[in-house]
Amino acid sequence: MPSISQAREHMDKALDAMRREFTTVRTGKASPALLDTVRVDAYGSKMPLNQVANVSAPEPRLLIVQPWDKGLMTAVEKAIKSAELGLNPSSDGNILRVPIPALTEERRKEMVKTLHRMAEEGRVAVRHARQEANKDLKRRETEGEISEDDARREMEQVQKLTDDYIHKVEQLVKAREAEVMEV
Repeated sequence: MPSISQAREHMDKALDAMRREFTTVRTGKASPALLDTVRVDAYGSKMPLNQVANVSAPEPRLLIVQPWDKGLMTAVEKAIKSAELGLNPSSDGNILRVPIPALTEERRKEMVKTLHRMAEEGRVAVRHARQEANKDLKRRETEGEISEDDARREMEQVQKLTDDYIHKVEQLVKAREAEVMEV
């Protein structure tokens, strides 16, 4: 049954990708993952921040960014400011302190909308995996590799798998939403 195992693998990947995206959504707490989307102009190209600096969260409302090359300090600071995360870093020459401001109710609601958009992308990816598995099963049925009954049975299993993963997506988004709305 390669179709079902492939579908499960694709659905797992979609769920993992969604989890990673969720970490970039800001809650009230500082997390180094908040800066994962930041790209820095360094060495003639745009590089992810975590490839040019060390990011840590020593306190719940503070991130510390320490560029490995001190010459990149202004580029890193500029990249964080222009990333539209609502963060304002301050430099002391060696490190950047990035205070995490408390979220307003309006900003929390915007974050929840972003989470729901990401969750929908996750659901689409899961449904796409189902579609690919079903296509493969139909192909195998027309080529005579499996019987019509076996194909139908496997399609039902793929649908059950899809429902399970859609439920996991819903649980993840609900948990993350509660985290974001927590004051």
